Amino acid sequence: MPEEAPPPPEQYPAMAAAMREFMARAVLFQDAVARSVGLNSSDLQAVGLLLSEGPATPGELAARTGLTHGGAITGLIDRLERAGYVTRTRDPDDGRKVRVVADARRVFADVGPVYARVGARWDAFLDTLTPDEIAVGTRILEAAAEVNRVEIELLRSSRGADAD
Repeated sequence: MPEEAPPPPEQYPAMAAAMREFMARAVLFQDAVARSVGLNSSDLQAVGLLLSEGPATPGELAARTGLTHGGAITGLIDRLERAGYVTRTRDPDDGRKVRVVADARRVFADVGPVYARVGARWDAFLDTLTPDEIAVGTRILEAAAEVNRVEIELLRSSRGADAD
């Protein structure tokens, strides 16, 4: 099957506007979910990273989130521990290290119903699409995620360079 030509440039502004709207709504949604359980969005994102990438030392969690070592990450971990979403445990390989572990059952009990509701709504929408449409949508979302990942790295590295 021949590769289709990219959309003409006059369609780019509509795609850019839709992407800006999606990203803004995603950030606001995550903030609303976090606030519904008494957290801020950075705290909820940190728990999500612990769930998806596994336990971490405070330094590793700081690197994952882009927070500074020391006060900022310690405050985040303290808040999550008080809320019951994480525990601090000793590293089994090096007892001097502390690992931060998410309590998946607690997280899913508190925010799982919200994400399940959204998932059901997405499933209903996806049921209206063809496999080809889903493939294109997936490709767009994966590309957007990669653009954001690269930009996050660039922003963090320039911030680190400015701090020197």
